[in-house]
Amino acid sequence: MEKANNQKDINSDEEMENENDELNNEEAQSNLEATKEELKEQTSEVGSKKKEDIDEESKNQELESVKKELMDYKERYLRLNAEFQNFRKRTEKEKSDIYKFSSEKIIIDILPIIDNLERALESSSENNDKGIKEGIEMVYKQFNDVLKKHGVDEIESIGMEFDPMLHHAVMQEESEDKEANTIIEVFQKGYKIDSKVIRPSMVKVVK
Repeated sequence: MEKANNQKDINSDEEMENENDELNNEEAQSNLEATKEELKEQTSEVGSKKKEDIDEESKNQELESVKKELMDYKERYLRLNAEFQNFRKRTEKEKSDIYKFSSEKIIIDILPIIDNLERALESSSENNDKGIKEGIEMVYKQFNDVLKKHGVDEIESIGMEFDPMLHHAVMQEESEDKEANTIIEVFQKGYKIDSKVIRPSMVKVVK
């Protein structure tokens, strides 16, 4: 009888141990599942943050690319605008020059006539022929008025310093009261249209 009771106690202890093992296994399994869920959440959070970082970096790169493209367009616009302004100014100058110098050839052909009128005036003054002189002076004045109307000016020479851009020296002469390179005589008058010389003055200068 005592032996049977001992066997029951042993069986009861084994059942309790089995139940404890099962509870421990269930608890361990539960802890394992909780750990998996926690790791899953952490992994998901890290992945989300990493994705946000990547998206932010991508946006920044895209913004920098757009900024660079805008700067390129701005530089191209400024360069093209500068080229257009230069072209416009150059075209306006060319048009202005065409208008200014369109009559240059005709004026050059007229200048010898004016030279002859000046010689005729000198000759009529020497001969004291008043009537002829007045007629020549009238024609001479009309020619000069036409030249001025077309922007033609006589080049100043007498008493001026010799300028190779305006004058053509054909003779030299020593002088005690004049400085070197001073123009002392004009053999043929020079003329210019605006700043363009159409005929230089033929002059005598001091050595």
